[in-house]
Order: sequence, then structure tokens, then C-alpha cells
Amino acid sequence: MTATAYYDAIQLIERLHRHFLDVLKIELDRKGIQDINNVQSMILFNIGDDEMTVGELTIRGYYLGSNVSYNVKKMVENDYLIQERSVHDKRSIRVRLSDKGKKLCDLITAMFKRHEDMLKGTDITDARLLDVNNSLKMIERFWASQTNFGSLNPADFD
Repeated sequence: MTATAYYDAIQLIERLHRHFLDVLKIELDRKGIQDINNVQSMILFNIGDDEMTVGELTIRGYYLGSNVSYNVKKMVENDYLIQERSVHDKRSIRVRLSDKGKKLCDLITAMFKRHEDMLKGTDITDARLLDVNNSLKMIERFWASQTNFGSLNPADFD
């Protein structure tokens, strides 16, 4: 099989995701944080200042539902999240960051800022990152259209 730019992009996206999770794991290890993993840390970061249900978190973060439920349970057990029944729907459980979760979120934000500062003066400029982001958003829209079973209009991805 001949590699194409499309296939190369798919493989690169997957590798980048794994590399980023490795970077986050190293950051947690350096800070002596052993009671939460890198994936859980990103779920926590995506919750941020919001309060939401596990279902909302699944949609927002594009996580698999069963994995989110397991990870939320672990983060509640380790005091990173506060879990409460919804006032309006007793079947629904809402989660929000605890003080411990907020501190970890601040640590991740500081890591992102440190990385952004380290990129200054390199060939990875804001303009290049914006180009990458625009291309990735177009791929995201293309893949989303593949799951909608609708007709494809190539103009939608420009």
C-alpha cells in the first residue's frame, strides 16, 4: 500500500495524541502526582470551571462513555471531582472540580503556558499553528460528515 498525505495525516494525529499524553504523564510524575493518570487529567481539564453530566462530558470531550464513567468514578474517589445528583433530574449526576481538581487544572494550564513560551523563537509560529488548526478542523468536519450518512459536498471542507 502506498502512503498518501491523507493516511500520513491520520497516523500523525494518532502519534501526536500519544506523545502529548506521554508529556502530560511526565509532568504529573515530576510533580509527584500518582493518584490520577494523564487521560483523567485531560478530562478534568476539559471540565474546567463548568459543571456537567457524564453524558455532556462525553459529547464535549469525544470520550467513550464507559471510559468516562470509570474515569469520573476514579477522580471522585481521589477527590479531584465533586459528584452530585441533579436538582432537576434525580437520575442525572453532575460533576465539577474540587479544590484539588482546580489545582491540577492550574498545573496543566501552567504547563501549556510554559510550552507556548518555549515555542517562541522557533519555526513553530502562531501563524503555522493557526494553519494546522484550520486543517485539523476541516478533517474533523469531513470525518463528522462520514458519520452523518449524508451526502458529501467537497466545498464544505474548504
